[in-house]
Amino acid sequence: MITTAAQLLELARSEVAEITPSGREPHRRLIDVREQHEYDAGHIPGATHMSRGLLETLVEQHIPDRGVPLTLYCAAGTRSLLAAKTLRDMGYTDVVTMSGGFDDWALRGLPVVTAVADGLTTAQRARYARHLQLPEVGEAGQLRLLAARVLVIGAGGLGSPAALYLAAAGVGTIGVSDFDTVDVSNLQRQIVHNETRVGIAKTDSARATLNALNSEVRVRTHPEPLNSENCAELFADYDIIVNGCDNFATRYLANDVAIFGRKPLVDGSVNRFTGEVTVVAPGTSACYRCRYPEPPDPADAPSCSEAGVLGVLPGIIGSIQAVETIKLILDRGTSLAGRLLRLEALTMTFTEYSVPRDPACPVCGDAPSVTAPIDYVGFCTGTMA
Repeated sequence: MITTAAQLLELARSEVAEITPSGREPHRRLIDVREQHEYDAGHIPGATHMSRGLLETLVEQHIPDRGVPLTLYCAAGTRSLLAAKTLRDMGYTDVVTMSGGFDDWALRGLPVVTAVADGLTTAQRARYARHLQLPEVGEAGQLRLLAARVLVIGAGGLGSPAALYLAAAGVGTIGVSDFDTVDVSNLQRQIVHNETRVGIAKTDSARATLNALNSEVRVRTHPEPLNSENCAELFADYDIIVNGCDNFATRYLANDVAIFGRKPLVDGSVNRFTGEVTVVAPGTSACYRCRYPEPPDPADAPSCSEAGVLGVLPGIIGSIQAVETIKLILDRGTSLAGRLLRLEALTMTFTEYSVPRDPACPVCGDAPSVTAPIDYVGFCTGTMA
């Protein structure tokens, strides 16, 4: 019975052949099982990178033929020995490991490939290593994230998780728009704030939290209410708008100005135990006014402060908003444009609805009647989520 790492290594050594680096094994496929940052710093020409932690998941996709001759290497030979035993256990019949690993290879003066500079620093490569392992993100995608500019409307229940995950992902510039101050009642769901920040501006609190998480993200604060005079200019500075407010006046205004400026809008809402997410792609998908041509009577649509909300629910919906935003930045996957995703938390049921664009929509329709920002405060009410 194997009980220690040393015994497992000894067993691997008894089952797997080790070869000395020579640079003369053209018929064998080389597999580099080191981490991404090690591979980027230098690797053997022609080697396929599959880190040891992902080897079992990836190898069958890349090498379905279990009879292919394989040579595995790591930095010094230990990880590759254990990885080779794993492949043998999976049925790969011709697996050897390179004694001394890449370090010995380089010391012998054998050919080495180094990564082409792509703008990422060493620190960024380490920080975003798990993104770099994803073919759908990789180095080019991470650079797109670092260059992106996203405005989050509302540093509340939805804006908190959305902004936190965007900052963690490395979105280079995050704007936070909110004119409120932190109240103790916010802390049940607005996780970007804490008890020491009660009474200070939510934008300042959000900036402190986001920069504590990722100091290289530029956080711009906009501690004033959005209105018809400042909204268009503000939106023009950003690539994508994330709507995290529970204020119908702001929701309609944000929708309209996003359409006018052709800015993608990632819209989320929560009430009691229900949350919804959709994406507005100007010119191609339904907008908020397609769904609700006129704002509801305030009595028919109580705010969170009036109706309540399960504290964790905005965390789920805001996180989905972050996912949709990152997909838009990377231009990957299928967005929620034209679709509405609804979560009923009490039954943990996700339901998807098709939301067709309305040709008669007053904002995005074929003959729009609303062509400039409107202040809706006169007949809308509500508070931040």
